[in-house]
Amino acid sequence: MKTRKLGTVLALAGSTLFFISCNDGINNVEDSFAIAEAEKSVESVVAPGDSCTFTGTLTEGEIEGLMKMREEEKLAQDVYTTLYGIYGHIVFSNIAKSESAHTSAVLHLINGYGLEDPALTGIGQFSNPLFADLYVQLTDKGSGNLVKALKIGAFIEEYDIADLRRLLEETQNTDVQRVYGHLLGGSENHIRAFTNALTQQGSIYTPTIITAEEYEEILNTTED
Repeated sequence: MKTRKLGTVLALAGSTLFFISCNDGINNVEDSFAIAEAEKSVESVVAPGDSCTFTGTLTEGEIEGLMKMREEEKLAQDVYTTLYGIYGHIVFSNIAKSESAHTSAVLHLINGYGLEDPALTGIGQFSNPLFADLYVQLTDKGSGNLVKALKIGAFIEEYDIADLRRLLEETQNTDVQRVYGHLLGGSENHIRAFTNALTQQGSIYTPTIITAEEYEEILNTTED
């Protein structure tokens, strides 16, 4: 997410993706989410994985991207954790767990390339003050009602998608490409989940960062 301004509870949400990205230490974590009717069972998806090489050097742009994505994924996790505490809606709980896996995947790259981790441990605490400000803004806007909160979730995922697409275009490092590719797939799953949750509430989401065509393409994409 770029640092800029911004009738029925789901009975089941979440298909487990075994997110195998560069290391066994981040295997078997929740990632993708399919909104299901109460009578449907939770499905699981397995993503292929490889081992990071940690060879070569990273450009300054790639390092900056990793630092940003480490805290950006934490921002999503912290906002969803806070909104789950307000509403108790399962979509926030499930996707917060997924975001924890995402930020851990980025940390694995940071550690593997011998970089200093910028992330702080407390909810709403960030090394980058812009993320701290965004946490306050997003949780404040999301505290109005459930529909507003779900739209905040879709908003965060939309920004993640835009950032990850840009970062993927800018890197030639296969380790970084592999992890970002998994994160992008997860964010696309998440925006579908929030959109479906909004539909359950009789509301819709209108994208403001990606185009309407890109948004519809994501919604209409079926997970392999």
